[in-house]
Amino acid sequence: MDKPVALSTGRIVAFFLTLGLIALIAALPACSDEPNQVETVVSEVNNLDRPEIVEVLFHPTKTGRVPAPEGAVDIDVTVAEGVSLGCRLFTSSPAAPTLIFFHGNGETVPDYDDIGPFYVREGMNFLVTDYRGYGWSTGRPLTSTLLADSRAVFLQLKDWLAANGYTGALFVMGRSLGSACAIEVAVEHSEAVTGLIIESGFAETLPLGRTLGIDLERLGITEEMTFANAAKIERFTKPTYILHGQRYQLIPLWQAETLAARSGAKNREFQVVPGADHNTLIAVAGRLYFQAISGFVQKAAGTAPDWRERRRQFKAQQAAQSGS
Repeated sequence: MDKPVALSTGRIVAFFLTLGLIALIAALPACSDEPNQVETVVSEVNNLDRPEIVEVLFHPTKTGRVPAPEGAVDIDVTVAEGVSLGCRLFTSSPAAPTLIFFHGNGETVPDYDDIGPFYVREGMNFLVTDYRGYGWSTGRPLTSTLLADSRAVFLQLKDWLAANGYTGALFVMGRSLGSACAIEVAVEHSEAVTGLIIESGFAETLPLGRTLGIDLERLGITEEMTFANAAKIERFTKPTYILHGQRYQLIPLWQAETLAARSGAKNREFQVVPGADHNTLIAVAGRLYFQAISGFVQKAAGTAPDWRERRRQFKAQQAAQSGS
């Protein structure tokens, strides 16, 4: 396991409590002191399509088409001839901000049927997407198509939303493996993206490979030949929010620290959930998880209530609690 990446001397970091979470707001220089390696990064990760790599990166489950819950709608996106990916939209309102979400490597769209409504209650539309071979999507998952698919999915969903009267700001969010997709979309289509949210994401692929039991370096693969999330995130300058669990083995905390340190965003937040691991951020943080994301989205979209409105909401909440 590599050493954790420490924030260099002179960088200003503030720890504070926000909504019951330990929050680290990274007030770091917009440019890294290290040479920019973005020019060497390739978007399509053809080098990782070896069977021994694919079988540890992807864990697809075929569910067939599962009926959408009440209030949700399914959208199928064609990414190649004969290949369509399933997506599911949970709507708060057409004017609300929309989060286009790329999930982890062992999840499917229906896994978020109980989670989507929590985003809706916090005033966000939640649009979760599948990968090839997952859920009711066709094809088979490959690293060489993952990023191109994510870009195609984003563009088609953006057009679908506009055609169906959705006018709110667009955010991309990725969890675990999905962080590579979200960063790719944010960088390549930054003009259409208001903000980036990363949960349980990784900065470097080679250490993740070693954790999964694959020594990519021994196979002749360098970091620049992989997803290269750390190098890419330097190019995204819009608001960025990074969430990570404190108790990590699969993707340790230093990976998230690296993403925060390398981020090119002037407005970025980094929050650590105490006691949470790779799969328990929501279970540990509860509703605070969704409230924190909603707060970031409102600030990034310029719709956060002013102090008068916050005071009114606080008093209304107190009155409701005293009356119950």
